[in-house]
Amino acid sequence: MSERTLRIGIDLGGTKIAGIALAPDGTTRAEARVPTPRGDYAGTLDSIAGLVAALESEAGAQGADIPASVGIGMPGAVSRHNGLIKNANSVWLNGRPFAQDLAARLARPVRVENDANCLAVSEAVDGAGAGEEIVWAVILGTGVGSGIALRGQALTGRNAIAGEWGHNPLPWPRDDERPGPACYCGRHGCIETWLSGPGLAADHFSQTGERQAGEQIVAAALTGEPGAAATMARYLDRLARGLAHVVNVIDPDVIVLGGGLSRIASVVAALPEKIAPHVFSDAFDTPVRASLHGDASGVRGAAWLWGPES
Repeated sequence: MSERTLRIGIDLGGTKIAGIALAPDGTTRAEARVPTPRGDYAGTLDSIAGLVAALESEAGAQGADIPASVGIGMPGAVSRHNGLIKNANSVWLNGRPFAQDLAARLARPVRVENDANCLAVSEAVDGAGAGEEIVWAVILGTGVGSGIALRGQALTGRNAIAGEWGHNPLPWPRDDERPGPACYCGRHGCIETWLSGPGLAADHFSQTGERQAGEQIVAAALTGEPGAAATMARYLDRLARGLAHVVNVIDPDVIVLGGGLSRIASVVAALPEKIAPHVFSDAFDTPVRASLHGDASGVRGAAWLWGPES
């Protein structure tokens, strides 16, 4: 074989490492996952190397003239300053030359990107944003973040923080939203503190005195329960303001939502009308869509970090 026949994507999470092998046309050739060896840097490298070997074996690509490409998605970034990992909540990776060490283990170059950027790439290549020039992908889950794909490629930025939307303040705050909840980053009122699943639950508790998880609040709101419905109305308003703020800066061709809260069809459907009043334009027709690949989008995007020309 003289052409690359396989692209491998790895999604390095806090509890599990997921892997996928994609054929050139994007079809899945193999999938696997292993537990994340928390706190163990050497063990993490071992686990990823073993997962790559297993995927190549299952997909029948071992021995190819050109080995499979490997892309890694993780909740952190490679510093442009020194090549070391920064901002990873898998803290044992921070300050380590992870990309270089893994490339040495695998005897091939690797590409490492933030997991939200991988979501954006996945949805831009063959997902809900396929064919669009600027795809902004937003993660609404335990945390809140986003990634930007420009013509199918991750936009990382000069400081490797492009898309770090969750740690900006909630825009156009009302008096009762100041200074906002404390955030682990040391600030108050970050978008993540309002729009994450825990943020939704905290807001509901502050207004009703009821301790419920985000899924329970959503389910109750869909039945018309007044307290839950009011909580979801506040959530939608804040989400719309947060999205509009970025629309006014990058004017994406499509907004793709990922994470658990993106699975609520009523939230996705209601957003364009809620966003429009905050956009500095005579019209707002940007589509808002749920991610096509769902939970698999991050690992697929990691595989697509290596494009067809690579």
